[in-house]
Amino acid sequence: MKNNVIIFLLVVLIGVLSGTGLLLGVGNAMKVAMMPLVEKAEALAAKQNDIGRKLDAINVRLAALEKRPSPGQPPPSEDLNKVYTIPVGNSVVVGKKDAPVTIVQFTDLQCPFCARFYPPIKEALKAYPDKVNFIIKHFPLGFHPNARPAAKVAMAAHEQGKYIEMVELLLANGANVSADKMKEYVKQLGLNEQRLMDDLKNKDAQYEAQIKADMGLGTQVDVRGTPTFYMNGKKTMARDFNSFKAQIDAFLAGK
Repeated sequence: MKNNVIIFLLVVLIGVLSGTGLLLGVGNAMKVAMMPLVEKAEALAAKQNDIGRKLDAINVRLAALEKRPSPGQPPPSEDLNKVYTIPVGNSVVVGKKDAPVTIVQFTDLQCPFCARFYPPIKEALKAYPDKVNFIIKHFPLGFHPNARPAAKVAMAAHEQGKYIEMVELLLANGANVSADKMKEYVKQLGLNEQRLMDDLKNKDAQYEAQIKADMGLGTQVDVRGTPTFYMNGKKTMARDFNSFKAQIDAFLAGK
């Protein structure tokens, strides 16, 4: 009787163990079978997160675009009566420093429009030698790679008293500052080539600071592109000699 009980218990224990093993086996099998589904779910969640980030970026861009004028909408109008404070600073003054009329031009020496509209300024300086002076503020645009080096070349030429002459050569040559062109400029202006090159190297930080100061000033006085002209602190849309002359005469007449 006792042996029968032991045998019965052993049978029950074996059955329990077999059942447990079966359940574990089934569980493991299910886990293995589910792994591809889990991986797919995780990949899908990652894609959804990526899509969410892209949508957020698109929304940010759309919000920025909403603030811009539409292609058919004109830019904000200029207040040509507003008087801006434009200090001379370290800029070169072409003409008499105490002239009653000052024309300031924010210039990119590689800008074709700056080259195109410079001759009327030169003509005005010639027509009003004691009444008008001219100041260039350098505003090199990022997409004109030679504009910044050209501005520094003009500043280095100023060390030898040939600033505006160098500016004119650079404007006429699209701000070409290649080695061959530099030799041409030096020869035409009678400069000391070694001194020019030394100044470009040794005073680069000084020239860079001047350019940054001019560009910072340009931002303050609402420069939107080059060239931008000011006459006695007021923006002017004059681009030919007669237009400049009319406004110069008005200033001289106290109007």
